[in-house]
Amino acid sequence: MTAFGSSRLPEDDPRFDDALRLGEQLGRSGWDAITGGHQGMMAAICRGIRAGGGHVRGITLKRFPTPPGNHLSEEVRARNFFDRMQILIERTDAWLVLPGGLGTLAELAMSWDLLAIGVLTPRPLILYGDAWTPLLASLRESMILSVDHALDLATHCRTHDEVLAALG
Repeated sequence: MTAFGSSRLPEDDPRFDDALRLGEQLGRSGWDAITGGHQGMMAAICRGIRAGGGHVRGITLKRFPTPPGNHLSEEVRARNFFDRMQILIERTDAWLVLPGGLGTLAELAMSWDLLAIGVLTPRPLILYGDAWTPLLASLRESMILSVDHALDLATHCRTHDEVLAALG
């Protein structure tokens, strides 16, 4: 699975520990992951999946140094943001979207739209946490979507058990 999320979340934020514990459950359930390979949510999910026995591939950018202590099993250096996003979006069985900022939102939007218009084969798209509630409400009320069923393609999960169930 690909995990998207903020690189700016500090380790003392409760959401970091939550993502770490979710990652551990995912790793114990047989899931491996690819991430952007940096700090914050990405570090938390990487650490958790590795602790649960999973493999984590980081798709990092050549223009930035790889952060120390990133808990990656392996690293792939992408030339630019577009190549990185393509790998993260296309080479996965599912997307797990953790709380994040504009980068996470861009990754979500591209994955979601390519899924909706049939460019990508169907797979789980999971938005995890309460941070997504206002965005989903706004999309339902005001967006003009590319296809009528687009909102049905995403699953909003608030618990670890809901994430595991959505992944099948």
